[in-house]
Amino acid sequence: MLVLAEVYRQQQWLFENNKQSIEDRIVSLSQPPIRPMVRGKAGKNLEFGAKLSASCFEGYVFLDRMSWDNFNESGDLKAKIKAFKSYTGYYPESVHAYRIYRTRENRAWCKERGIRISGPPLGRPPANVTKETKKQAWEDERIRNSIEGKFGQGKRRFSLNRVMAKLDNTSGTAIAITFLVMNLSTWLRRVFCVFLCQKPKITPIYRSVIIKNYNWTSYRKKKLCFAELESFLNCDRDFS
Repeated sequence: MLVLAEVYRQQQWLFENNKQSIEDRIVSLSQPPIRPMVRGKAGKNLEFGAKLSASCFEGYVFLDRMSWDNFNESGDLKAKIKAFKSYTGYYPESVHAYRIYRTRENRAWCKERGIRISGPPLGRPPANVTKETKKQAWEDERIRNSIEGKFGQGKRRFSLNRVMAKLDNTSGTAIAITFLVMNLSTWLRRVFCVFLCQKPKITPIYRSVIIKNYNWTSYRKKKLCFAELESFLNCDRDFS
């Protein structure tokens, strides 16, 4: 009844004031916290659900911020790097982030602390780009794709895009548990690889493949210091 009364109040205010929008407008009776967010994607102008900001370090993904309202992610970069230092005791060597995080303020803040931020510099692109710069850009983009893959893995394997809980706290719990299960899956896969490498009767061919993949993962861990991305979770509900 409280939700219906709030919907009636909002609709009456829109009618009396001849407006098309109102703050915190309820669009779903079953999930009142959900807000429509304009994305401008092909075929999806609006998306519904929680907006997440996550970071990835050494293959493990951390849920840093979750909100049912739209927010600018660029303001969270400093807090995430400080949290990284609090956890590890040192600043990351490099930050691999989406272009919305590469603001002038964030670039200056990272430069003062000796942190290299991925992406091209601000301003007009140079006419001639060296091979080293192209290789570095390709390497940075490959590292940043790991957080993209984590969101894809959560949606495909762990139903991250089908949050069925109705309340905001239960939905947040379901989302947090999904990230926990993804990290446990990563940890279990690494333990299993180490166990196979120590097995004396394992086939030599598979042993060499496992060692090669493990060495590549260790190399990537040295390069992958910090990455973040935002994502919307589409809820499987009908909206009014």
